[in-house]
Amino acid sequence: MREGSLEAPTRHAIPWQDPDFYDPAKVEAEMHRIFEICHGCRRCFNLCDSFPRLFDLIDASPNELEGVDRKDYAQVAEACTLCDMCFMTKCPYVPPHEFNLDFPHTMLRYRAAQLKRNGGDFAQRQLAETDRNGRLGGALAPLANWATSTGNRLTRPAMEKAAGVDRRADLPKFAGRTFVMRAQATVPAVDEDAPAYGRKALIYATCFVNYHHPRIGEALRAILAKNGVATEVAYPGCCGMPQLERSDVARVAAMAKHVAQALRPKIEQGYDVVAPVPSCALMLKFEWPLLLPDDADVKLLADATFDASEYLVAIAKTEGLAGGLSPLAGGVTVHIACHARAQNMGQKAAEMLRLLPTTELAVIERCSGHGGSWGVMKENFDAAIKVGKPVARSAAKADKAYLASECPLAAAHIRQGMEMLGAEGKAPAATYHPIELMALAYGVLPEEQSA
Repeated sequence: MREGSLEAPTRHAIPWQDPDFYDPAKVEAEMHRIFEICHGCRRCFNLCDSFPRLFDLIDASPNELEGVDRKDYAQVAEACTLCDMCFMTKCPYVPPHEFNLDFPHTMLRYRAAQLKRNGGDFAQRQLAETDRNGRLGGALAPLANWATSTGNRLTRPAMEKAAGVDRRADLPKFAGRTFVMRAQATVPAVDEDAPAYGRKALIYATCFVNYHHPRIGEALRAILAKNGVATEVAYPGCCGMPQLERSDVARVAAMAKHVAQALRPKIEQGYDVVAPVPSCALMLKFEWPLLLPDDADVKLLADATFDASEYLVAIAKTEGLAGGLSPLAGGVTVHIACHARAQNMGQKAAEMLRLLPTTELAVIERCSGHGGSWGVMKENFDAAIKVGKPVARSAAKADKAYLASECPLAAAHIRQGMEMLGAEGKAPAATYHPIELMALAYGVLPEEQSA
């Protein structure tokens, strides 16, 4: 294996059931080994905040890395958002290179060891309970959305003090009726004359689409029906990305087993599984098999799963898309989410939107800085805005009518970054998922429903 080779990187299974995985001394020794390599390379200086923190610690030390207090390693680990961009796009030393460097999974290991030792932060543990929070927030949607609004000077300071959520950070709204509820009430008519007629897709609702933005799922379902694809909607539970962010790997493995077992019957009936949020698709396709490499249900699901944009592009390239797409006047700026890039499938959202006739497209392929729940926390929000500044500047410069990202949280964060940069006039009133824009171009985008 040559340094900087163009060969695909290899990801090793995560040995989370091995006691050595949590041994503090062994974890710190591996971090020290990796940090020494990173110090000599520094290629990732402009990715997430982990690397500037690491290099600042080393540069302030009288004896380079040897002089850095091991306790300060926590600062580096806490800034990792598990975006995987260092592993996928920057690092020349990933396996099968002999250095065997996997920075994000090493940070995951460090946090897992810390979690096992001290139980983790109570507030962050509660924020990660997306299914419980989604059910409660949806049941009280008008009240919950009032309380979480950035303009609420009563509740947001209290939330910041109690839960550590920065009062300035945009938070997703709750939907009064979930995507699963809406799917049960309305089934779109499948166009039997469409080129892709005969395909069957099971839409994995994801916690975000199910509880916060059902219109993404409805738009996906409407597009697929227009293209002849029969769909069903399932949501056995969250993919576990919020738990992975806090390194509760045993919990993630249990969730993977549950969801994979629940979806297996539909896969055996010939359904493709389509996930509308790239973080969730990444979990199903890549992270779960690394946690449970011998689980047959998990492997079957991984092989059957498509990202939503990936699935539409596959239809376009094989059967061909149904006609009827209209241009989107004013053009589109589309942000390629990190967890879409980590799926190693190319810029599928951009490929899909290029199918729109005479629509100008600006593509941004760089981290938004949000990092899931990481970017909304008080200790991280300013860093999240800083990391996302190049994206916000690019979006403002593009000045298109529509701003979209495959990651809805990233889209809102980019818009907020544009406003904080003083680009309010160029920040659109709304942000979109690329699937919503395809539905808009087809004339099948559902109306937003009030909470």
